[in-house]
Amino acid sequence: MSNKKNSIGLNKHPKDTTVVVAMSGGVDSSTVAGMMKDHGYNVIGITLKLYDDTKEVSKSKQCCAGQDILDAKRVAEKLGIEHKILYYQNKFKSGVIDNFVESYIKGETPIPCVQCNQTVKFRDLFEESKNLNADALITGHYVKSITANDETNMYKAVDDTRDQSYFLFNTSREQLNYLRFPLGGLLKNETRDIAKKLGLNVADKPDSQDICFVPNGDYSSVIKKYKPEAYQKGNIKDINGKVVGVHDGIINFTIGQRRGIKVSDKEPLYVIEINAKKNEIIVGSKKYLAQKKIKLKDLNILCKTDELDKQILVKVRSTGKLLKANIDLNKDKACIELLEDEYGISPGQACVFYSKNELGYKVLGGGWITN
Repeated sequence: MSNKKNSIGLNKHPKDTTVVVAMSGGVDSSTVAGMMKDHGYNVIGITLKLYDDTKEVSKSKQCCAGQDILDAKRVAEKLGIEHKILYYQNKFKSGVIDNFVESYIKGETPIPCVQCNQTVKFRDLFEESKNLNADALITGHYVKSITANDETNMYKAVDDTRDQSYFLFNTSREQLNYLRFPLGGLLKNETRDIAKKLGLNVADKPDSQDICFVPNGDYSSVIKKYKPEAYQKGNIKDINGKVVGVHDGIINFTIGQRRGIKVSDKEPLYVIEINAKKNEIIVGSKKYLAQKKIKLKDLNILCKTDELDKQILVKVRSTGKLLKANIDLNKDKACIELLEDEYGISPGQACVFYSKNELGYKVLGGGWITN
């Protein structure tokens, strides 16, 4: 065995290294497959079919649908690599879609992309890769993975507009040591340039939009399909408990929402709270959205606990900024004290922990917001 590490941090020559690449049919995962092949690795491409196509989905810009599977197959043929399709519709329905629907009915704002990574992608595909005796599972996510002393840590991507570390906070330590993310150090336009140099037909393919199983971003239509009884009228109240309107179902609302409330006041109104048990929406001015304390459950810690004894940075939504915070741990729960105001924090979202060092913003873990 050589003492010289290859480009993914393993003490093996690329030609003796087998990698599984998760290929969605988009430009990112296709480019990663091409890069691995170009570097001399033995590449197996795996594409997951996660749900059955509908006319709405096939017309929209989604991943893991019929056209994308064809694109992934064409890329694999172009690269001359082995390609497998795994049919995970049932796993995806039970692990992701059902949770999404139930979470909305509870008045939460779920993140199915985290559930998908946590279940079918990094659990089931992880096991499949191990069964194939692969040395690593490679994906096209925009996060940096830095391996030292046989331990891999996750960092925010160089391209801040593409960073996906928030969606990967629930990755286990075992999974993280096995996963590699080659695009973490690239800008999106650099990825497309590599795809063009490799002659991939998806080089200019538009990025997938919204959530894969939600056509045109219409969340309520998905819930109506699976739980039509969730559409129940209820009261809209102000923060003093006065009824100011009627809603057609709490699933049409999220914390911090301003548009579509259909209640007028002298100042703009926002959704402050969703009370699923009473089927009520509470509205008020923006100042009532400000939060300083958050409670979390089901923590996933990716660092030594003493790294959480000092001030850290947290993100409470995928598009949010990094906020200074202190954390009080209690087994798999935590209380977060924000040191600056944040608005519209919603149960069901994730709170992800970071620290900054000379290598960038390191992901320390995270948990699910309960209140």
